[in-house]
Amino acid sequence: MNKLPERIRIKDIARLANVSVGTVDRVLHGRSGVSEASRKRVEEILKQLDYQPNMYASALASNKKYTFACLLPKHLEGEYWTDVQKGIREAVSTYSDFNISVDITHYDPYDYNSFAATSRAVIEERPDGVMFAPTIPQYTKEFTDALNGLGIPYIYIDSQIKDVPPLAFFGQNSHQSGYFAARMLMLLAGNDREIVIFRKIHEGVIGSNQQENREIGFRQYMREHHPDCNILELDLHADPNIEDNRMLDDFFSEHPKVKNGITFNSKVYIIGEYLKMRRKNNINLIGYDLLERNVACLKEGTVSFLIAQQPELQGFNSIRTLCDHLIFKKEVTCTNYMPIDLLTKENIDYYNFSLFR
Repeated sequence: MNKLPERIRIKDIARLANVSVGTVDRVLHGRSGVSEASRKRVEEILKQLDYQPNMYASALASNKKYTFACLLPKHLEGEYWTDVQKGIREAVSTYSDFNISVDITHYDPYDYNSFAATSRAVIEERPDGVMFAPTIPQYTKEFTDALNGLGIPYIYIDSQIKDVPPLAFFGQNSHQSGYFAARMLMLLAGNDREIVIFRKIHEGVIGSNQQENREIGFRQYMREHHPDCNILELDLHADPNIEDNRMLDDFFSEHPKVKNGITFNSKVYIIGEYLKMRRKNNINLIGYDLLERNVACLKEGTVSFLIAQQPELQGFNSIRTLCDHLIFKKEVTCTNYMPIDLLTKENIDYYNFSLFR
């Protein structure tokens, strides 16, 4: 039997039984107009797949349309959130038989008022379900209070607000991820007693709960295992900025002995490309996420490790969970941690970047 998608669609059953989609629909609904041979083939496939025809038939027969809202940070094509959106689109295709649609809107992650305004616009549309990347608790709670008041289920992606529990969360355990990253960096650092944390920041705002929690976990490991290590910080501009190279020049001029660094956002390529340009070949650098430019730096050796977290799967599973909850009336798992995948130039070519190819 050919490999099937995780969620079986009517068209998949029709293909396996070598009948039309209409024939499968008539079998599921117990209608006439189907030959005995075709009915037996469809029923055998349903049995093999452990298909639940009553549940699916009910969802199909209702002909109800479901609109989901996704609220994500603004980003450029090719950045982290691009892969999340690929997963969302794949889920929409997989569940196309059930009349779902997804409206994706974006907010400025460095402007809390942008999140507040965009979330209010989402509320006005009264979607059936919401998936979003939370900002700080104060502004997140305003949004979730409104959603709860309207009985709209919501899912967190990338980071979570534990005091405001969602229907489900998909993302890394960011604290544990940072703790793990510290251990990996210190394996590279050896006896060096200085390291640097690189940030992308705008007017004091980091722009991601995930990044902040990774740094908290990182610093916990350092306190527990390397309390004498001096942790330096360099805050680069959040927006693309020609001053980054000058700031990096100044930093390495002032701290020539620093050979180990980390960034908790997805733009480690900024430092990696700088190191290549300046021909600095003795810096150990760790970053997050498999952006093309990050991977290029990893292969060239200016980034030592990348930590990945399967963003496409996060996007796909978020929409799947809304479908399971609203359409199929299934119980869903609340906390869904993604793997903490450590990649090097030696194993990057064997990593499955996309689960939907």
